[in-house]
Amino acid sequence: MSALFTPIKLRSLELANRIMVSPMCQYSAENGAANDWHFTHVNTLALSGAAMFCIEATHVEPIGRITLGCLGLWDDVTEAALKPILASVRKHAKAAVAMQLAHAGRKGSSHKPWHGGQQIPLADGGWQTVAPSALPHKEGELAPAALDLVGLARIRDAFVSASQRAARLGIDAIELHGAHGYLLHQFLSPIANQRTDSYGGSLENRMRFPLEVYDAVRAVFPADKPVGMRVSATDWVEGGWDLEQTIIFAQALKRRGADWIDVSSGGVSPLQKITLGPGYQVPFAAAVKQATGLPTMAVGLITQAQQAEEIVASGKADMVALARGMLYDPRWGWHAAAELGGQVAAPPQYWRSQPSTQKELFGKTTFGAR
Repeated sequence: MSALFTPIKLRSLELANRIMVSPMCQYSAENGAANDWHFTHVNTLALSGAAMFCIEATHVEPIGRITLGCLGLWDDVTEAALKPILASVRKHAKAAVAMQLAHAGRKGSSHKPWHGGQQIPLADGGWQTVAPSALPHKEGELAPAALDLVGLARIRDAFVSASQRAARLGIDAIELHGAHGYLLHQFLSPIANQRTDSYGGSLENRMRFPLEVYDAVRAVFPADKPVGMRVSATDWVEGGWDLEQTIIFAQALKRRGADWIDVSSGGVSPLQKITLGPGYQVPFAAAVKQATGLPTMAVGLITQAQQAEEIVASGKADMVALARGMLYDPRWGWHAAAELGGQVAAPPQYWRSQPSTQKELFGKTTFGAR
């Protein structure tokens, strides 16, 4: 029996395997609203064989977007735009659908990656970003405005509102984005957070706002549905956020009933020096899992079926999340199941595609003709 293709339960959500399609920004929304690109993207990867698909970073207010093309969920228009996409997924796929809720903080007002990804000046249509402290992400950039208590309350309420909208849409799970240098990570990291009030300084204070957001979201999202968080386990910069602090933060989340930790790294500083390699972040996930016992997801340069199998079978993580690997191979889960002796769900229109040597790849199927 393949460990990767054994079920896992997160609250009432029962997943048939340990694979998630990682949230991937598409930079293709219009005023925050999903469109035909998202319809194609989501429906395609919902049929990947992964038990769960996570919708890309979905921003809780317009100034919280990374780019003008980023997805949002802040009003009736952005909520309505997702309805037909989700209806199609539910009709044709069995994958659970999660959503990553996010706020870019000082990394907002950026050009799309294929247009260079740098900060957009105010004169060229950019906007004033916000952050824990008035420190720019990169030297020479326009500094963000330091959030006051009113601003913190507004953003916390925006996460709540987006969570309520997600619940109305029937989203199965929420992942809060506390990684990659975006707002919640900015509060955690001493590189971005140099406040002198109760939201800065000590580790306890730097954790305060992300934990308040988690608590507020957990309070309004259906109690039987899971809420997890993505974290950066290290800033890859001396004196920044690190694994030891990540474990303390994860323990605090566990006490609040968090359902998983999705362990990534980096993103808060252009000074980061990352040592890349296959599964380079897996040791971070393993350390968090060992220290906390929380269900843990490993992510980052996981591309091979045997590699994913070893991560789960050895107990380094409970699940794996794939991004680029899924874009390159939108049936990654099918191919992994064929290699490892697992089964995946597939729509009947595709049942004829299973290899002659894999007669039960899609479970018990029948297909006749005359």
